[in-house]
Amino acid sequence: MTSKASGPDPIRIPRTVWMLGFVSLFMDLSSELIHALLPIFLVTTMGMSVSALGVLEGAAEATAMIVKIFSGSLSDWLGRRKALLLAGYGVAALSKPLFPLAGTPAVVIAARLVDRLGKGIRGAPRDALVADVAPPSIRGACFGLRQSMDTVGAFAGPLAAIALMFWFQDSIRAVLWFAVVPAFISVGLIAFGVKEPAGASSPGTFRSPLAWRTLREFPARYWFVVVLGAVVTLTRFSEAFLVLRAQQTGMNIAWIPGAMAIMSVVYSLSAYPVGVLSDRVDRRVLLALGLIILIASDLMLGASTSVVSVLAGVALWGLHMGFTQGILAAMVAETAPQTLRGNAFGLFNLFSGVFMLLASVIAGWLWDRHGAPATFYAGAVLAVIPLAMCRFAPRLAKQKH
Repeated sequence: MTSKASGPDPIRIPRTVWMLGFVSLFMDLSSELIHALLPIFLVTTMGMSVSALGVLEGAAEATAMIVKIFSGSLSDWLGRRKALLLAGYGVAALSKPLFPLAGTPAVVIAARLVDRLGKGIRGAPRDALVADVAPPSIRGACFGLRQSMDTVGAFAGPLAAIALMFWFQDSIRAVLWFAVVPAFISVGLIAFGVKEPAGASSPGTFRSPLAWRTLREFPARYWFVVVLGAVVTLTRFSEAFLVLRAQQTGMNIAWIPGAMAIMSVVYSLSAYPVGVLSDRVDRRVLLALGLIILIASDLMLGASTSVVSVLAGVALWGLHMGFTQGILAAMVAETAPQTLRGNAFGLFNLFSGVFMLLASVIAGWLWDRHGAPATFYAGAVLAVIPLAMCRFAPRLAKQKH
């Protein structure tokens, strides 16, 4: 009897990564259904200025990113991530009914900030959990898969918004109620589907994420990635401005969420393949390519005068997200000490959050004072800075397959 020679079995993506992907899918479906309509709801229905919208969007995203630093540290201290995931996704789910119930902009603002607070609580522990369970040789693929599944929800949400806007004859409040169910599904998946890794540790000594003693434990190459990520964020303001740009083309209000759907589908289709590719080639090259795509997107959106050209620019925006987000996360995971991964993602997001607030405030001011083209042209100019920085980013050793 003969036996066939065979090579080693391929390394499989862990079940926990798949489950976290589905959790992200349902929550993003809920969030993006709302986000695809919220800029129009606030600016057109409630009379908010674009500058004020920029401040809100910047503050909302900054809230999420800044809170991540403390949730990341807490997850490192506890040695377990699931409880914080439940808290973060639970808070976000509870905020969803506030949007259709809102009678004033203040309620919408509060709901948006609470929703992003939940995102902040869960973000760093989730990324750290992916890093904990991902085999080093397929870490880029694991981050890319979770990001792709997240983005499936991100384009399903706007598509659902389009269909529901037609069904309910452009009643935004009625449509916003449909964001509640998928949000609570994601909480159920966390509770019953996500498992801690077998080697999860017991609580140890809590280390403040901002204490000098803790900060000194991170190597210089990690700090370079933090600064690089922050400058990338400065060039990329809130996607709410993409929605407003689409509205300027004269699109029917029911079709405007299609802009976010196009961005998200391109993001989703590109994130996983780019993640797989990043496990085999120099990640700095892919990140630089992503920034070149961002510059092209900004230039096209700045010059656009038609629906087709705006949607093409939006598609390029999604492609640049696919080339940058998962790669930056993998770079953080590989340059940070294993015992401080929660802290590492938290610090990374703290800096990114501050720069996101700054970027969206500047974008809103430019839009109101100088028009939409100036906003996108400024983004293109700023993107040259992180593009040049890619040349000096740390070159990471590739894992053997």
